[in-house]
Amino acid sequence: MAILRKIKDKIKKIAKSNVEDIEKAGEKPNIKKTDSKREIKKEVLGVRETVVEQSKFSHPETTRIRRSIPSELPHQYDEDRIVLQVRDPRWIHAYWETKGSTIERFRNELGHDFYQAKKTLRVYDVSQIIFNGNNAHRFFDIHISEFANNWYIDTIGPGKSWCVDLGLLLPGGRFITIIRSNTVHTPIEGPSWITDEEWMIPEEMFARLYGMGFGFGRSSPVGRAWQERVKQALFSGALASPGMASMASPVKKIPKQRKFWLMVDCELIVYGATEADAKVTVQDRPINLRPDGTFTLRFALPDGKQFIPVKAVSCDELEERTITPIVSRETKSSSLVKAQK
Repeated sequence: MAILRKIKDKIKKIAKSNVEDIEKAGEKPNIKKTDSKREIKKEVLGVRETVVEQSKFSHPETTRIRRSIPSELPHQYDEDRIVLQVRDPRWIHAYWETKGSTIERFRNELGHDFYQAKKTLRVYDVSQIIFNGNNAHRFFDIHISEFANNWYIDTIGPGKSWCVDLGLLLPGGRFITIIRSNTVHTPIEGPSWITDEEWMIPEEMFARLYGMGFGFGRSSPVGRAWQERVKQALFSGALASPGMASMASPVKKIPKQRKFWLMVDCELIVYGATEADAKVTVQDRPINLRPDGTFTLRFALPDGKQFIPVKAVSCDELEERTITPIVSRETKSSSLVKAQK
């Protein structure tokens, strides 16, 4: 009996060691239970062979790194910058950012005055000039809060150019610029007074289009009558500039027995702008300015050289400026009548 017991214990140890080897290889033994005994039905493979068998058809997926998009824009970009943009003819908007190192530098330079200074926006009127920091037509200051980073500005003047400085206004009145903005141009309130010569329409064509717009078609009797009246007005000088008809250049016409004709003339448009309260004269004649200080004049342009002095005097009569456009015109004409065949 003792011998049989030793043999049975040895068989159990062998079976147990085989099961442990299989479990180390990652497989579970296939054990069938029968009424008489438990049979282990599994081919025992080495650890290396089992791993190779398991990984033979393994296809690992490539790991892709997803781009992380921030949900919010950063509050600051750590730069000194002020941007000016137009909202409408009267209002502009400025937003800015200053680096902490810039503020610290001014704090060290100004010392005690830094804490008494007021954070200020200085708004410059730089219409029709190249701004160098000292030649603005005028400026006004806006005191802003310490923590403000944008501001809406009422310019009270459409049709002008503006530039803004963010700076510090010291108790003694000295202004120190921290950063300067770009220059913007506000539109005028109403149709533009600037005329582009490339799109000018001759008076006769304008009158014809005007008549057609009211139903005076080219083929209708009324349309023909309209065109005849326009022709007569052109040759008589009735459509020339007011008070300037006598200055119109002479026009040569083909004899009346023929219907073929050609007419060419030129006009001059002078426009400008100044302060709305200034006094302006053109050729020593006073003219009326628009509310925004602009003006437009239309002149006949005869042959020869024309001098058109424009003088503006400030409302307090302390400043006076004169600009004189000089325009020359030379008209050449020729005619040829071929003999009828």
